[in-house]
Amino acid sequence: MLKKITIITLILLSKISFAETQKTPINSGYMFEHQSKVLDQNRRYMVSLPERYYSNNRHYPTLYVIDGDFQFQHTSALVTNLSRMGKIPPMIVIGVANQGQQDYIYHTTWAFENNPEYGGASLFNRYLEQELVPLIKKNYRTTAQQALAGYSLGGLFTTYAMMQENTTFNAFLAMSPSAWFDNESLAKKLPTYISTLKNTPPTLFLSVANEEGMGVRTLVDALKEKTNAKKDWNWQFKTYPEETHFSTAMPALYDALTFLAPNFYFDPQEMMKFENYHQVLDEFEKKKASWAGFQIEWLQAYQLAKYMFWSKQSADIDDFLKEISRRFPESHTEVTIQLAKGFNIKKQPERAQELLLIIEKTSAENPLWHRQMSLSYAGLENKELAQAHQTKALSLAKKHQLPTWLVWELQ
Repeated sequence: MLKKITIITLILLSKISFAETQKTPINSGYMFEHQSKVLDQNRRYMVSLPERYYSNNRHYPTLYVIDGDFQFQHTSALVTNLSRMGKIPPMIVIGVANQGQQDYIYHTTWAFENNPEYGGASLFNRYLEQELVPLIKKNYRTTAQQALAGYSLGGLFTTYAMMQENTTFNAFLAMSPSAWFDNESLAKKLPTYISTLKNTPPTLFLSVANEEGMGVRTLVDALKEKTNAKKDWNWQFKTYPEETHFSTAMPALYDALTFLAPNFYFDPQEMMKFENYHQVLDEFEKKKASWAGFQIEWLQAYQLAKYMFWSKQSADIDDFLKEISRRFPESHTEVTIQLAKGFNIKKQPERAQELLLIIEKTSAENPLWHRQMSLSYAGLENKELAQAHQTKALSLAKKHQLPTWLVWELQ
């Protein structure tokens, strides 16, 4: 009996050992160091790129989040999930690291009562504006849409950055900001800043949990009182009575991100309420006015293709694609591939290939295009070309560092 137990134990241990040798890290981003001349020290920052960043040449909005060591991982994960599910556009997330509690407190506050613990906000803002943002713009494909997010003292700094002249950011997300600081002077500073602006103020999201003494409600009351003249100002305040100061960052961030891209997702069931695809595309056009803009991402393209088949407009697909090319030229390839996928599913490989060949010149490096070409050739019983395109699809997926879920979709 003892021998049997020993043998079983060794087998289990060998299986565990084998499993451990198969470990593969899942990277959600990378951390970098650089020498800051403004702060006169090495500083760290983190970067998370959209899932299909390397498979295209498009430019993306950026989201900078303060206190990166604490906030970056869940922020980047949330942005990835929401963009994958079609709730928001893909964004580049940059975690701005604060190096310990003293560094965090100092660099997120302005001078107060000659206390040396406070007072570095101006310096830290200059670091962002003059060094980190230009560095990100140099190394990554970014748009002019730049949001700054912070929670607690990071939220306080976010409002501080908003009030700076010619700020590089144009959207600010302040979750449970520490508006109590400096005897709640933010309730005077921010409304005064807003009311004196000649142009429309930047986009702002404010929130507070079930927490006493934060000063956020005083701030919001003052904003409502003094900024009624700013009718076109895009700002929102949300409360989270079921959350504490320590649990509110994630739900508030979720709402803040969807606030930047309101009604971004458009379900096929909703599309079916319209008379034709022209009206559906009119609704898509309206979404371009949001802070992050709009283009038809992969999930929207997939849903749009489903709508065209459900609504029995498949005979109009050629004209539909011309309209897509005119209104959303950057999304033409994506939509075409999803329509071809629909025809492959419907066992119409000739029609699928006909559409795919229209975008052949611009799709040589697109693994999704090669996957649908492979399926169309398989449907036409050309095994050799089907295998060639499938091999190319998987090779490009590796080259472009596609996420594992999408790689498996290509299998």
